[in-house]
Amino acid sequence: MASEFLIRTKNNQLQCFGEAEKQWSGPFFFVQGADPQFGMIEEYIEKKVDYGWSQEIELSRKVVNAVNRMRPKPKFFVVCGDLTHAWPGEKKKEGQLIDFKAVYAELDPEIPLVCICGNHDIGNTPTPQTIETYRSLFGDDYFSFFCGGIFFIAINSQYYFDRSSAQEFAAEHDRWLDEQLKRIKESDCKHAVIFQHIPWFLTDPQEANNDVFSIVKDIRLKMLEKFLTAGVRSIFCGHYHQNAGGFYGRLEQIVTSAIGARLGKDDHGVRIVRVLDDDIRHEYIPLDQLPTCIDF
Repeated sequence: MASEFLIRTKNNQLQCFGEAEKQWSGPFFFVQGADPQFGMIEEYIEKKVDYGWSQEIELSRKVVNAVNRMRPKPKFFVVCGDLTHAWPGEKKKEGQLIDFKAVYAELDPEIPLVCICGNHDIGNTPTPQTIETYRSLFGDDYFSFFCGGIFFIAINSQYYFDRSSAQEFAAEHDRWLDEQLKRIKESDCKHAVIFQHIPWFLTDPQEANNDVFSIVKDIRLKMLEKFLTAGVRSIFCGHYHQNAGGFYGRLEQIVTSAIGARLGKDDHGVRIVRVLDDDIRHEYIPLDQLPTCIDF
């Protein structure tokens, strides 16, 4: 019998962690990946017209099997956007979604899959229709949760890339995010972490605007300052298909390379994130080198 793909968000909350998870109970780890993007390798890299996505299926199945073998088990596995490659409404989208859900349903049910919304999931310029379609398939496009005494906030970065066709949705997201940032100090959490798809910057917060891979500078600096003031410690992203990142003050942004198609020298891989009492440590590991035993 095939495993079921579970939608775990409701009312902008991840539902799989209880009240006890608001309290720090010692070090733990989670796995962060990005851009499985079923279809990109053959369509974008190999330039095939009638393209498939068997390579992404194999890569994603490899990472799911590796995560399932890890001991202790990770608290969760978060995928930071671009779950599939076809744009909303394109004919290949449905098949890619079916295969994505089939592969990731094989993840151990005791390891929650946390899906973050990316540009290929709702479009570079999202609309109410593309957002609602995503929500029907994967649940909320933004949400928060406590896990192990850490407060995690998952945002929809498309609202900062281009909100022109979904301004009411973006304004609602802005109000919600302000409420979550207030909760950081009110909750006395050990650390606060943000997940998103598009990075605010690639290597330097002051770098010039990039029309594809980051958020424009005026919005970028405003939001980074807001996060820093609120007490956010780390931001994990994807989208760039290679590893990057840097600091805004003491706030670290980590850009993780792709499970799927590569645009740089980094091999297909995911990031192991160790959460400690006084630190958050992370290591990008190629899929073929993922360990079974995770130590601290």
